[in-house]
Amino acid sequence: MDKDNFSDGGADPVARALADLAAGVIAVDPGGAIVLANPCAAGFFSPVDPVGLRLRTLFSLAGVADPESLAEAVEADGARIRLLDGRVLEARSRPASCGGQAITLIDVTRYVHETQRASRDPLTGLANRLEMSERIEALLSVHRRDPGSAALLVLDLDRFKAVNDTLGHPVGDALLVKVTERLRSAVRQGDVLARLGGDEFAVLLPERPQPAAVEALAARLVDLIGRSYVVAGHMANIGVSIGIALIPEDGEEAEKLLRHADLALYRAKSGGRGRYRFFSAGMNEAMEARRTLELDLRRAVALKQFEMVYQPQFDLEHNTLVGFEALLRWNHPVRGLVSPGEFVPLAEEIGLITSIGEWTLRTACREAAGWPREVSIAVNVSAMQFRSDASLLATVRSVLDATGLKPSRLELEITEGVLLNDTDRTLEILHALKALGVRISMDDFGTGYSSLSYLRRFPFDKIKIDQSFVSGSEDAHAVAIVRAVAALGASLGMRTTAEGIETHQQLARMRAEGCSEVQGYLTGRPMSAAAAAGILLEPAGPDDSPALHLASQKEFAA
Repeated sequence: MDKDNFSDGGADPVARALADLAAGVIAVDPGGAIVLANPCAAGFFSPVDPVGLRLRTLFSLAGVADPESLAEAVEADGARIRLLDGRVLEARSRPASCGGQAITLIDVTRYVHETQRASRDPLTGLANRLEMSERIEALLSVHRRDPGSAALLVLDLDRFKAVNDTLGHPVGDALLVKVTERLRSAVRQGDVLARLGGDEFAVLLPERPQPAAVEALAARLVDLIGRSYVVAGHMANIGVSIGIALIPEDGEEAEKLLRHADLALYRAKSGGRGRYRFFSAGMNEAMEARRTLELDLRRAVALKQFEMVYQPQFDLEHNTLVGFEALLRWNHPVRGLVSPGEFVPLAEEIGLITSIGEWTLRTACREAAGWPREVSIAVNVSAMQFRSDASLLATVRSVLDATGLKPSRLELEITEGVLLNDTDRTLEILHALKALGVRISMDDFGTGYSSLSYLRRFPFDKIKIDQSFVSGSEDAHAVAIVRAVAALGASLGMRTTAEGIETHQQLARMRAEGCSEVQGYLTGRPMSAAAAAGILLEPAGPDDSPALHLASQKEFAA
């Protein structure tokens, strides 16, 4: 039953009944794909169309926190879903008679808000968010009659989720109680402590000289909460990041102060965690810009506003084109082309990179499969795809089967960041990809701390020398590094590609130092799939691949 049935007044009675329901209904087939969503369900997730997606993909595109875990919980029995706009849905799943599952979605936002009116947190005995807001408002009322100085701290525990996921929720709850005990020991009588939710706490310091008092407390809390815990026989190590808003300088309303302290907290976390930051006016503007970008990015995924371009890669020994690197571009309807350096980190942070990465892989392989010559196609894979996409291997298999691209033509580029967490599991995935016939290259080689050790542990097909060494090719140290990497690659049977070639001098230097391949603006700017196909139809080099031409073939071969 497709969505057109719902808008057809003469449709069958089942469709009409589903369309009239005040509850959302989603049907999931045995393979995990959504095959039906009634208008109420579709409205919850608009503008994303649920049909055809998996639950985790739908939740990710809708901005739901921890979409994978939530999807598993919903599929297992049911769970509560918090949407980006603040609405709360109660999801219940039941097996369908024809296979798969039927999921009902009920808006319980009002009920949740009413139950939150209780003033205490049941686990820790601290004030809850509502109580903290009321205490802040009461303090502000006093300050309007008798101005004074106060401060609000918002705390978020670092690495708590890892403890919760690894040791279980009972241990996680016990750890929160121990954190509460340490907080109580650090504050004075008259200070207000609250648990805002999850692993987030707040402290209100009334009538204390600021900012000296709050800064002293913040530094103490970072140290105190960061010390080891023993919980139920387990050693747990967490930390805390803190955002600070001063009263009345940073706001004269409770919600504004909480929001400003949250902004400072976000800046503390993005600065490396385990630290504190004061709110500043610039944070508001930066967060608004980030928020706008996030909404635009979610819309871009739903409306498919991305496009692929391809940069040529040339073999230096035979002077021939041997492949292309696929590069993602976001064609924003107002801002124009948005740099990947601006939106990819955000996509990783908010959980969209898996969906974007799969689209990128599928599009690049489909377009490359239609080219007139069988050159390689290189696609970047994010560290988050390895961590959050347990089916990466299945995705690559599916893409190769669907597009008909030979596995030997696909080259997956990874950075050292892919190998920093759960290295054994990552190496297992990489070996499985190699077994498919896919080639693996180490991108941005030399910019990390452990690149050499990873070359020992995994047989990469190619090393890509970071462009920072190429642009510094007149520097003796950079040249020495390029020479050493090229020699290392040759001895290990790995090809080496120098990135960012922009001048004839750089090209000559990379050739002299023994690099296998080059790419950059000098040898070819990123281009459309059609333009790439056109280049592949040009006169061939000695190995039947298109020849590299700069100002002239003679200049390149010199």
